[in-house]
Amino acid sequence: MPHISLPPDLPGIRGAMAFRPETARPLNALVEILLRGPNTLSRGERELIATYVSSRNSTEYCHNIHGAIAAAHLGGNEELVRQVKVDYMQAEISPKLKALLAIAGKVQQDGKLVTDADIDAARKEGATDLEIHDTVLIAAAFCMYNRYVDGLGTIQPADPAFYRDRGARVARDGYAAVSEEYLAAHAPATRSQ
Repeated sequence: MPHISLPPDLPGIRGAMAFRPETARPLNALVEILLRGPNTLSRGERELIATYVSSRNSTEYCHNIHGAIAAAHLGGNEELVRQVKVDYMQAEISPKLKALLAIAGKVQQDGKLVTDADIDAARKEGATDLEIHDTVLIAAAFCMYNRYVDGLGTIQPADPAFYRDRGARVARDGYAAVSEEYLAAHAPATRSQ
């Protein structure tokens, strides 16, 4: 049960964003750039970083939706997504992504835990400064998004089909387009000041 009055038909971050669309737009713009913008990391790899951080934060909505988006970008490979959540070192992903996930995991705990050795290990596997930068920012941003979702007690569906369907749609259309659609459908959001 949400801690404030959120649209009951919009689970997770969507309900919070519909409540305050003026903050939703910059949040969606950031995630659009980080997870879909031009980058040498694939969209699937960047979604795996978001999924991994959200899983470590135990934010059901975020790790399920971003896991579904990652799977959609990775040819439907839900098993790979599950493995990254459980033990990314055993997952069939590149050594570079493993090194970046190690950095993301440290950022999730406390950014000060990231060491020169972590950065050197990522560079040794071919990570660029942009990839390292974006990994850190994805991890930091998803800690914020996760706390936003959990701090408001948003609705978090248990049905995997919900996430698969929505994940495929976001993978196809992007965050900004899907977000504008639900913000328009629920505007103006009714809220108590």
